[in-house]
Amino acid sequence: MSNLHNALTNRWAIPVISGTLIIAALLLGWFTEFTLFSTALTGDVRLGDVLMVAAAAVAGTRILISAIRALGVKVIGIDLLVSIAAIGAIIIGEYWEAAAVTALFAIGHALEQATLSKTRSALAELVAVAPDVALVMRDGAQVEVAAGAVVTGETVIVKNGAKVPVDGEVIDGTGALDEASITGESIPVEKMIGDRVFAGTVSRGGFLQVRATGVGADTTLARIIHRVEEAQDAKAKTQVFMDRFSAWYTPGIILLALVFGLATGDVVLALTLLVIGCPGALVISIPVSIVAGIGRAAKDGILIKGGEFLETSAKVDVVAVDKTGTLTRGRPELTDVVVLGAGMDRADVLGWAARAETGSEHPLAGAVLRAAAAEGLDFTGLPDETQPVAGKGIVVHTHGRRVLVGNPALLEQFAIPNADAAARAVEDLAAQGRTPMIVAVGDEVAGVIAVADEVRDNASHLVDALHAAGVKKVVMLTGDTRLVAEAIGSQVGIDEIHASLLPEDKLDAVARLQAAGHTVAMVGDGVNDAPALATADIGVAMGAAGSAVAVETADIALMADNLMKLPEAIGLAKRTVNNMRQNIVIALVTVGLLVAGVLLGGVTMAIGMLVHEASVLIVIVNAMRLLRPVRYPAPAPRPARVTEPVLTR
Repeated sequence: MSNLHNALTNRWAIPVISGTLIIAALLLGWFTEFTLFSTALTGDVRLGDVLMVAAAAVAGTRILISAIRALGVKVIGIDLLVSIAAIGAIIIGEYWEAAAVTALFAIGHALEQATLSKTRSALAELVAVAPDVALVMRDGAQVEVAAGAVVTGETVIVKNGAKVPVDGEVIDGTGALDEASITGESIPVEKMIGDRVFAGTVSRGGFLQVRATGVGADTTLARIIHRVEEAQDAKAKTQVFMDRFSAWYTPGIILLALVFGLATGDVVLALTLLVIGCPGALVISIPVSIVAGIGRAAKDGILIKGGEFLETSAKVDVVAVDKTGTLTRGRPELTDVVVLGAGMDRADVLGWAARAETGSEHPLAGAVLRAAAAEGLDFTGLPDETQPVAGKGIVVHTHGRRVLVGNPALLEQFAIPNADAAARAVEDLAAQGRTPMIVAVGDEVAGVIAVADEVRDNASHLVDALHAAGVKKVVMLTGDTRLVAEAIGSQVGIDEIHASLLPEDKLDAVARLQAAGHTVAMVGDGVNDAPALATADIGVAMGAAGSAVAVETADIALMADNLMKLPEAIGLAKRTVNNMRQNIVIALVTVGLLVAGVLLGGVTMAIGMLVHEASVLIVIVNAMRLLRPVRYPAPAPRPARVTEPVLTR
């Protein structure tokens, strides 16, 4: 019984049964004119006609049910057009037309389902890589359990060839993991103690012990799947417009057919207009491209929030980037200690800076603390009071002293005297591309320390790659000093440099670019850049695999810490929007040609439905081209150029 149920519910069951009945009817018509009965109302009723009506009933019942359900929620859809045309054809004795129209529609629907499922293949592949089992250490023994049964904090064993079942941190062992399912990067990544790992990645060698930090729905893979599901169902602005258009278009076709039927007295013409006016390809033209485009992006480690953001990304002509962690690696190291205070030495200046930075969350604090620890300085304990000053530095009370660490504006705010020497040191260090910080203890300048962040290897290619993707201008928005920003900007080739910006200044800079008519994408770390990211037309988070917040909130989340994913994302967005436009043209041209063919003669209901279904399949196949991987090679290196900042603060 279950096999029979499965056969009948298979997408191809109805087309096969209906098609078989049509073939049988045609054969009977060729070889015999056997009449079942004859009445005054219907005349001779042949067996072939009965089989044709049966074929129409088999194929059309589901169509009619769908039409009635749609009417129940006040929607006039394609199913209603086909139902009216088929019923009308039977009433006027056009049994072949009724059978052909419904059978072709059923075949087309089955083909649509089959090909549409391929556009969602990326999501299916993501689901497929989700691990089923995990090997955990319990009571000193390795125990195999369901992946969802792992408890946070447990130790999970990952052997060669196994899938990582949880998000976690390596606590022992080394190995190489294929992270393509998460980041889109095909080269395995070496893992050692302290490194993060993600569920769904595959071991390509080694032996790892992992402490589980995220399990089940709390893994990065689960969040990616959830985000892709939501994104593929989210509608673009163009799709919303097309839905509204279809809501008026379909009733309009019914009215047009009725007018033509009454005006010409040709019922067949009216019914044919119903069939060829079906907006199937038009309705599906946009969502199928969006599903394919977002799916392709997900396979490449790019999460796009939805169709609206995909469309907007295709319009981006200005990209604004933060410096630290975006153009640079985000792991600065101490490079200089300049002693200025009377009776102080290097250890004193660095020591006071380290004591202050123990209470700081600033990205540069780690560089100071690592350097102080390497030199064996004592900076244990936390400050009594820590007060960050946005865009200027930090004020700390520790060991009975007030310590300032920041830029000249901080010293000016607290009226620290004799800061000229510090300002000169700051200018000299900044000119070398380093980030200087003045250290003041009490009311005296102790010295200046400087850190430098290594520019990413592919940062110099970013601007050319973005230009190749259609971006007109790349802008740096940074809170760093102008000299540091210009040193990095000239090395990378940034078009415009906006330096010494507070978080609200970055927001203002983005707003000014938008006011000038630009569509702006902002790339940042999501902390100091949060206002600008929220204001930009597209907010981009890079290296989002380790951030649940970025995966859920960013308009575009680049899972890998790879700058070149940004032009790839913009290029894919433009390809997808172009694909949508192509599909709309295909759909409109098909309907126009069919209408002309009906009015001029030669296009029947069956031919109209055949061409209609063919146009639907062409639209889907065209969208499936987006599933093909397209790589965007980095441009050849070119000499760096010096650019002047456009905005000054």
